Amino acid sequence: MNPLLERITINPNICFGKPCVRGTRIWVSLILDFLASGMTTDEILEEYPQLTIEDLRAVLAYGAEMTRERYVDISIENVV
Repeated sequence: MNPLLERITINPNICFGKPCVRGTRIWVSLILDFLASGMTTDEILEEYPQLTIEDLRAVLAYGAEMTRERYVDISIENVV
């Protein structure tokens, strides 16, 4: 498994279980939409200062995996 994918989490109690950047409520799909619309990584990082360039790479890695597989095996966070 790509170690970048450890930066992506799925928690059924956060954002309806959508894949998010670890420690945030920022959907992977939102960042992919921004990139697809032409937003630069610098613009995204300025808009979302809690993200890092590694987080953006993790989003791309997740998107790449989703095109290869029917699903991406990411551990679901334990719900307390």
